[in-house]
Amino acid sequence: MPPQRPASTVDRPLWPTLRRFLPDLWPSDAPGMRARVAGAMALVVCSKLVQVYGAPFALQAAVDGMAVPTTPVSLIVLLVVGYAAARFGSTLFDNLRNTVFERVGQEATRRLAARVFRHLHRLSLRFHLERRTGAVTKVIERGTKSIDTMLYFLLFNIAPTVLELTLVLGIFYVKFGWPLVAATVAMVAVYIWFTRAVTDWRASLRERMNDLDTGAVAHAVDSLLNFETVKYFGAEEREAQRYDRAVRAYADAAVKSENSLAWLNIGQAAITNLMMGAGMAYVAWGWSQGRFTAGNVVLVSTLLAQLFRPLDLLGMVYRTIRQGVIDMGSMFDLIDTPSEVVDVPGARPLAVVRGHVRFEKVVFGYDDATILKGIDLDVPAGTTLAVVGPSGAGKSTLARLMYRFYDLDAGRITIDGQDIAQVTQDSLRAAIGIVPQDTVLFNDTIGYNIAYGREDASEAEIEAAARGAAIAPFIERQPDRYATRVGERGLKLSGGEKQRVAIARTLLKDPPVLILDEATSALDSRTEGEIMQTLEAIERGRTTIVIAHRLSTIVHADRIVVLEAGQVVEQGRHAELLAAGGVYAEMWQRQAQERDEALAAA
Repeated sequence: MPPQRPASTVDRPLWPTLRRFLPDLWPSDAPGMRARVAGAMALVVCSKLVQVYGAPFALQAAVDGMAVPTTPVSLIVLLVVGYAAARFGSTLFDNLRNTVFERVGQEATRRLAARVFRHLHRLSLRFHLERRTGAVTKVIERGTKSIDTMLYFLLFNIAPTVLELTLVLGIFYVKFGWPLVAATVAMVAVYIWFTRAVTDWRASLRERMNDLDTGAVAHAVDSLLNFETVKYFGAEEREAQRYDRAVRAYADAAVKSENSLAWLNIGQAAITNLMMGAGMAYVAWGWSQGRFTAGNVVLVSTLLAQLFRPLDLLGMVYRTIRQGVIDMGSMFDLIDTPSEVVDVPGARPLAVVRGHVRFEKVVFGYDDATILKGIDLDVPAGTTLAVVGPSGAGKSTLARLMYRFYDLDAGRITIDGQDIAQVTQDSLRAAIGIVPQDTVLFNDTIGYNIAYGREDASEAEIEAAARGAAIAPFIERQPDRYATRVGERGLKLSGGEKQRVAIARTLLKDPPVLILDEATSALDSRTEGEIMQTLEAIERGRTTIVIAHRLSTIVHADRIVVLEAGQVVEQGRHAELLAAGGVYAEMWQRQAQERDEALAAA
């Protein structure tokens, strides 16, 4: 079962989450990235030194010089120019820092995004059946986007602000004594406390807004993926109203979140401006006592103004980091979701010599419902086994278990005597090909979808597979031939064309074991007949398991197994089962009657 998102992520630990992506910032296998980080931090130090010791002191000297009539004008001009140069130098170093670091942020994002995507594909089928695709992709999108922003703020806002505060406090102590130092420290402490308290309150509002945003996107994706069903039932307006309710709830939450921002900004401005006024008043009082100069007032004003700029951003920085922790935490929840099906330690590749498949007392169930109850099946190499039975009997479950999408509750499945639970999943799935009932194609070209059967296939092999699946004539008639786009989920192709593409990519894979999972049940009789000829041709020489609903499609099978309530109730050849007059014969008679009634109605 996938992990459920906690009721509240406001209390998600900050530092443990940050520590999880810091290795991506300082990768051991990328010395070039480490050099960029070091260079960027050196530029940060240069920027702050120029900003604290250059511009304020040049401006102070210029003001004090102007207060003395004998000061040369040229010196005043040089000091003013020096002030402007120092401000430009600070901006120059900051932008050089951004240029140097940009590759680091993008690389960290790439590494983490690729790790999440790779892990999602390793998760079990159960996970993907129980999670909404739209919701998962939104979590990944928000999580990966937060990385670069968080790195930037941590390294180029918080760290430089701490450095600047240290330098400013040193200057204040040397030139103005401890009262100004104490007042500055108190102001910063109150500012941080207020910002954190209000931001944590806002985080709960933001979390609610995110949940509603995710839900709205999930509703939209789900509805659009099933647009045919929507049209079948004339439910366009119903879906629009459902989406509108989700978006309205998000809008209401967004309004509350944005309104709370105003209170945060007002409180921050009150604290910083109170400190600015108090600090300048203190120096002005000292000037009246002859202790300080007029330039000292300018120095304090400039240093505090420069310090307030990053502090004014601190609220936004803290909110961003806090939100980033929430977003990244949700993404790390995906990474932490354990894979239900994993290779055993020391698993070896499957070695297929003949392709003899056996199900030995297989027991399996979904959650608390047992589907297969001690199934025993033997499929000799090169033969065709057909599995039939009513819906819910467990037919398609056999195919999923062969691919090891789930682990068995009891028993085992072997190929050439090798337990599939003891071999690597990659080698197992490389040895099995499947033509599913519902063929879903990638929104790409016909050639790409056929080539998906084997990554290193040549163009000639792709065309040969298309000819083997009897779809080459259709492709040749298209203006773009193999570059023809198939549309979302292959919807530009007919059901028969999609099935032939699925057959072609399975032919290209050339597996020793083949599964046909009701591959023609969704097709009309004429198309079904054409597809069956193709399927029977590719079955020859392979160990084949045919899962069927229409019994007319499996009369050629070497052996037919009838499943009912998760158990084998009959097995034999077509003629033998008809002669036995059991469940199979009854199913055959019923389907024959349905065909006759359909023909009579026509």
